[in-house]
Order: sequence, then structure tokens, then C-alpha cells
Amino acid sequence: MQANLGIAPIAWWNDDLPELSDDVSLEECLSQARQAGFTGMETGRRFPMEAAVLRPILARHGMRVCGGWFSGLLLDGDVEAEKDRIAMQMALFKAVGAPCIVYGETAGSIQGDRSAPLATKRRLSEDDVKLYGRKMTAFAEWCADQGMPISYHHHMAAPIETEPEVDLLMKHSGPALRLLYDAGHMAFAGGDVLRVIDNHHARISHVHTKDVRQAVVDAIDRSRESFLDAVIKGVFTVPGDGSLDFVAIVSRLASYRYEGWFVVEAEQDPVKSPPREMAKIGHQELLRVMAAAGYSVGA
Repeated sequence: MQANLGIAPIAWWNDDLPELSDDVSLEECLSQARQAGFTGMETGRRFPMEAAVLRPILARHGMRVCGGWFSGLLLDGDVEAEKDRIAMQMALFKAVGAPCIVYGETAGSIQGDRSAPLATKRRLSEDDVKLYGRKMTAFAEWCADQGMPISYHHHMAAPIETEPEVDLLMKHSGPALRLLYDAGHMAFAGGDVLRVIDNHHARISHVHTKDVRQAVVDAIDRSRESFLDAVIKGVFTVPGDGSLDFVAIVSRLASYRYEGWFVVEAEQDPVKSPPREMAKIGHQELLRVMAAAGYSVGA
């Protein structure tokens, strides 16, 4: 089986918490990631949105775009408006050969609000999810028809956060809506990271290999502390530096013949966790677990 290893720039620059950002340029970020062994990077705020500008930068570092976040508003919006909102990013991603756009629902999300405790996140009824699932399916079908599929990111402090919420969205949406599986977010949400793969492997099209520090997860007061508070406290880290069993996780994905990108995405304080060093730790651990699972990793 074939797989590729990518990384997200959030370890270098945090879009929600600028104070947790290393003072490095896009070129230096790409260089450090490539030196660590990665061949792809998801997009971030310092990426140019013009393909003619971005292509030569990527080429200089032997890197590809392996995805990137889109702040969706479809929960409270309509499909036609989302088509307009995603158009520029879709054009760029098609031009640079990205595998997908990462759809993150930000309508009703408190993931970027440090004053909002985790326990106050928006809750959807099953009827709400039915309506949302229909809209997400229509949007996903349109995106796929345009040649750039989306992959839905379940996320802490967002309306689709927990394992039961993921189950409901998958139940009430069509196969065009693919799933981004994020081990760290699912673990933080209290889900069974292996059962989610068992239940939804047919829909998984993109993987974030985010790890958690379980002691930090356990100490978070969800009635008082926000998602960003947890990030500042170091709830996330790279594989090989946290609590999750990535041999089991990657082997389970391999058992269902998942092939595609495995992306390290771990927002941390760059002073306490230097991005260059964390990238090396994450890459080395992924090489180890990928070999154990029988993957051939693209160079």
C-alpha cells in the first residue's frame, strides 16, 4: 500500500493564536518540513493564493500541497453561497494538484473563542443533522464534480465533535461527503479512535495524525476552559511524543486498505516545542508505524 507523509504549518504559525507562532517565513517553514522528511504541507495563512506564485516556492523545496483548511459556514448558510466562498481556494488547489480541501465547519463553532468553555459548544438535534447532512452532501457532490473533493474535519468545539456526532453526520449524508479522520481530536472528544475507523473507513479520505497528551486532556475543566486554553496547555503534540498508540491506529487504517496522505497536525507553543524538532520526531515515528503496518511511503 502507498502512503505519503505531510505536515500542517500550524506548528509554525497558529492562525487562531498568533502568539503561538514561530517567526519564520513560508520558505523556511517548507525547508524545515522537507529536512524532517515530509513531502507535503497543508496550506496556512502565509501561503500565497496564486498558483503562479506558489508553484515555484513549492518546487524549490520539493514539496506539494497535501490539503488545507476551508472555514465552512454551511450549517447556517446555503450551498450557493459556499460555492462562491470556496471558489478561489478550489482554483488554487486544482492548479497545484492538491488531493482535497479540508472542510471545517465554523458556523456555530467556538474553536477560535478563548472565552467560550468547551462545554458550551453548539449541540445539534438529529433533525438538525439531517438537514445539515443534506446540505453537506449537495456541496460535496458539487465540489467533486468540479474536480476538487472535500474531506470533512470533525473538530473539538465544533458542532460535529464527538463520536456520536460523527456517526450521525455520516448516517445522514451521502457517500460524496468524505471524512477526515483526526485521531487527536477524536481522542480529546472522548471517542474510541479505532471504532471510528471501523465504522467509517469507507468514507475516510484524509488522515491527520495528531497526538494528545492524555494527562493534559484529563486535567482540562470543560466547564471553564476553552479549546484554545487546552492548546496553550499543550493538549496536542506529534506522534511519538504523546499518548496515542499509532501502531494500532495506522494498522487499523491499513487493514481497510486506506491509501493517501497521513498529515501531522499539532498546534503547540513553538518555544516549548520547537517546530523543527517536533517535525523530526513526528516523521520518525510515522516511518516506524507505517513500516509496521505494511505501507510504502513516498519520498
